[in-house]
Amino acid sequence: MFWVGTTTIVLLMVTIMAAMGFPFNWVFYITVLGQVMIVYMVYRVLTDNYTTNKTFKDFYEDFPVKE
Repeated sequence: MFWVGTTTIVLLMVTIMAAMGFPFNWVFYITVLGQVMIVYMVYRVLTDNYTTNKTFKDFYEDFPVKE
């Protein structure tokens, strides 16, 4: 979750910086950094060693389905 949160904050900073009129080179470089972080974040999430006993039959944990 660290990479998800950090990437989200960086990309929100890009949006705020673009809206506030920061110099183009700052916005551009942080946008490129954000894109690299997205690729790395997706890689980390997909290769995470997370296992569960849940199946599709369990549906969502926060919305239990009565059988």
